[in-house]
Amino acid sequence: MKIKKAIFPVAGLGTRFLPATKASPKEMLPLIDKPLVQYVVEEAVAAGIEQILFVTGRNKRAIEDHFDIAFELESVLREKGKEDEFKEVRDIAEMVSIYYVRQKQALGLGHAILCAREFVGNEPFAVLLGDDIIDSDRPCLSQLLAVHERHQGSVLALEQVPMENISAYGCVDAEEISRGIYKVNNLVEKPKREDAPSDLAIIGRYVLTPEIFPILERQTPGKGGEIQLTDAILRLSRNEPIYGCRFEGTRYDCGDKLGFLKATLDMALKRDELGKELEEYLKKRLC
Repeated sequence: MKIKKAIFPVAGLGTRFLPATKASPKEMLPLIDKPLVQYVVEEAVAAGIEQILFVTGRNKRAIEDHFDIAFELESVLREKGKEDEFKEVRDIAEMVSIYYVRQKQALGLGHAILCAREFVGNEPFAVLLGDDIIDSDRPCLSQLLAVHERHQGSVLALEQVPMENISAYGCVDAEEISRGIYKVNNLVEKPKREDAPSDLAIIGRYVLTPEIFPILERQTPGKGGEIQLTDAILRLSRNEPIYGCRFEGTRYDCGDKLGFLKATLDMALKRDELGKELEEYLKKRLC
């Protein structure tokens, strides 16, 4: 079955970017000239996703407005003959069908996914986190979907990270069954370095089967008093195989200030209209 639906959990508070995120969602922070979340939506659409559900919370109205039609702005752009800008703005509203549901309590990523149960129904689906930006020739989600199509199971995006950073992630105990593809044997949420089974961290892209929902419904809170998605996937692995995909591409943790700055610099350097001048400026600053 072709996967057509994706969930974007965007109800988090974005505390690492305060005060910028006091009244504005972290997903709307601008990466050059587009908000973070638009890059991830574009990745999903490029991978063949047709319907997206945003699981939102308070102060997230800006996300809805961004992906809606802006009649007043479009009218001004057309009156001024700015057809390219008009098309760019209109394309944002028309690129994919978007729906919204409110996560009324901040009970964790697992609970956010559970809020999407009615939207998903009884079919496999994708999950994308809006602050993980992955720059790759082939969309990261497309790479996961290819693994799902071959093995017909849930798939996690994996990245090798330095062991001193592993406690910030869920990580896996897994065996490589083909190049970059793993059979997952165990998952641990944010382990201490000495307890981590590997340096393979779970990154913000998932393909999940609908069997995850009854597990999440019965899931008791884990670390931080939240319903952890990693814990639910571990329970799911007892009933069906779970796979990992060490994706090709560069991932930026844009929920982190340094990761956000790295993404901004790297992507700006690749822009025709910005790259050369920015490179010259950086050379002068670093001399």
